Amino acid sequence: MKKYILGLFAVAVLSSCVSQQEKAMKSADKNFILKAANDNFAKKKWKNALALYDRLANLVAGTDDFPNVGFNTAYANYYDKNYKLAGHQFKNFAVNFPKDPRAEEAAYMSALCYYEGSMDYNLDQSTTETAINELQDFLTNYPNSERSKNISQLIDELSYKLEFKAYENARQYFKMGEYKAANVAFENVLEDFPSTKLRPKIYDYIMKSRYELAVKSVYDLKDERIESALAYTKLVEKELPNTEYSKTATDLRAKLTKEKENFAVVKKQTEARIAVLTARQKKEADKIAEKSKAEQQIKDQINNEKKAMQIQRDSAALQTPPPAATFKIQR
Repeated sequence: MKKYILGLFAVAVLSSCVSQQEKAMKSADKNFILKAANDNFAKKKWKNALALYDRLANLVAGTDDFPNVGFNTAYANYYDKNYKLAGHQFKNFAVNFPKDPRAEEAAYMSALCYYEGSMDYNLDQSTTETAINELQDFLTNYPNSERSKNISQLIDELSYKLEFKAYENARQYFKMGEYKAANVAFENVLEDFPSTKLRPKIYDYIMKSRYELAVKSVYDLKDERIESALAYTKLVEKELPNTEYSKTATDLRAKLTKEKENFAVVKKQTEARIAVLTARQKKEADKIAEKSKAEQQIKDQINNEKKAMQIQRDSAALQTPPPAATFKIQR
């Protein structure tokens, strides 16, 4: 019997709540809707509160209730995890009501909404960049605020997410064997994030990328790439002494030195073969040129003889007199 009574009481309460929400949604009474919305807000029923605050936007415009409705709407969206919309609403509140005691809180919450809306590092990071800008703006506008104490930490966290995304993109090039692209991408990370905590790992990947480029290089670029890789092993040893990375640098430099020695032998042999081949080609070219010269001389001699004979014939024709005229006597 007791359970039955409790059940009826629960149904009655639920029916009352639903009835109040439905009445507020259909009502045109501003005060009734506002009370129902604020009740839902106090009970953390964010979606119900938002539905009613949305109806109130036009009803309270220009009244003293307008700032409260806007402020609560932003918070309801924040707690309902609609961070982008909440951030926009908090920012509008701070801009439109700069003298309101809650303006600083709204500006802080706007920045915090963008922070909360930042995506995982492997997704689009445009919201992360916006969040960093908003947090920095809050620091600029409220440098002495108590809320500023954790802002730098939040900015560092977001910046690291951007660093790590760039780092992972570069690492993918390395894993695919695109060592030249990996080298450039890692160097860009260092340039874009000079204070990155990933510097030791980036140094290691650049060193390994240059090593792979050197040992797998084409003939014409091998000398240059070996020297580049050797120089980077020295940089790593200098910047990261007594670490696993400096040990890797020592191992790679030994391999590169051996590679350099082997290539020097290959280069010498190649240059010798090229010299022999060049000499042979020159000799063949000289023979061909000599043959062509001899053939041309024969052709010139024949042409000269033909010209001489033609001159003799022309001269004989000029010196021979024409035959005497023959007259016939008519009978």
